Amino acid sequence: MIMPVYAYGEPILKEIAGEISRSFPNLEKFIADMWETMYHTNGVGLAAPQVGVSARMFVVDSTPMYNEDGSEGVGTKKIFINPEMLVESGVPWHYEEGCLSIPGIRENVQRRPEIKISYYDDNFEKHTETFDGYTARVIQHEFDHLNGVLFIDKISPLKKQLIKGKLSEIQKGFVKVDYKMKFPKR
Repeated sequence: MIMPVYAYGEPILKEIAGEISRSFPNLEKFIADMWETMYHTNGVGLAAPQVGVSARMFVVDSTPMYNEDGSEGVGTKKIFINPEMLVESGVPWHYEEGCLSIPGIRENVQRRPEIKISYYDDNFEKHTETFDGYTARVIQHEFDHLNGVLFIDKISPLKKQLIKGKLSEIQKGFVKVDYKMKFPKR
């Protein structure tokens, strides 16, 4: 089932999400719905708070990013449950990011190129892995969502001031997208 993506201004996007357990209701279906929603929106990542669920979980499929520009690498397709960022390393690099919850806005965000993260998969088996490049960036972006941080929180105050009008339009629901969205009550 395709779920609506919560738009900028929805309070859940600024909250710290709670850890989940094996007894999370209908976990398998929720994960399937997250994948379906992410692919329907042409996203490469989707965090549970973006669909209105305060849970420390996100899905990532970075393979389109590598196919798009011919970069070496294959990307990754994974579910991350209760992730913990262990290390972010390397020389920070800028890359233009966007977000399904903030449609129509893209800004350069500085992130470190390599991460080490521990997480549980959908069988609640623990993994610790290192990721780099685009995949590391997507994971960092989605991980931020679990802590109530949006990519626009990482841009300069001047840039944020310049997009203030666009952010207001998104909050009011004055944005055109080809996927369902939930906007803050007016």
